[in-house]
Amino acid sequence: MSGFKQTMTSDAPAPTTYVLHKTVVMVGMMGAGKTAVGRAVSAKLGVPFLDSDAEIEAAANATVPEIFTRDGEAFFRRRETEVIARLLVEEPCILSTGGGAFMAAQNRDNISKHGVSIWLDAELDLLWNRVRYKESRPLLRTANPRATLAQLYHDRVPVYALADLAVSCAANFSIDAMANRVIETLLSRPDVLEIADA
Repeated sequence: MSGFKQTMTSDAPAPTTYVLHKTVVMVGMMGAGKTAVGRAVSAKLGVPFLDSDAEIEAAANATVPEIFTRDGEAFFRRRETEVIARLLVEEPCILSTGGGAFMAAQNRDNISKHGVSIWLDAELDLLWNRVRYKESRPLLRTANPRATLAQLYHDRVPVYALADLAVSCAANFSIDAMANRVIETLLSRPDVLEIADA
């Protein structure tokens, strides 16, 4: 038996195992990293990652820009609310949402009731550097996209500040570093995330 024990001994620390009790909803501006960081968090926690925009696109068989053009923003927002409400009552996961999702009071109420919101708080200049060359941002298809982004930023930040939790973003933070910061923040809420007993 001693030989068996020796083969099982390792100097490497055992990976941390987590227990996620509620769906974590990533909120924030376009370009804040909700999808990239959300994917990294889900991988570290060993839970599913879902994206509300991707779920809407799959249901509509159309991209978000196509839905905006064809059906209008109001139609899109209704579908978004339906999708978020459905995902919140399914298996706990990391859920990335579009930049406008948290602006709707109904979405905020549903998230507060069934999950927890975490705001990825990024400065305007960082956001602009990340989204300026993206063609997939229907709200920035304007004559002056920088000014449009600035207006969205000033309108939305006070609402994002209502989120349950917040993590500051910085240009020099890697996706992995941001994911670790999110997990550390979530661990401050044992009703949301806990480290499993060994």
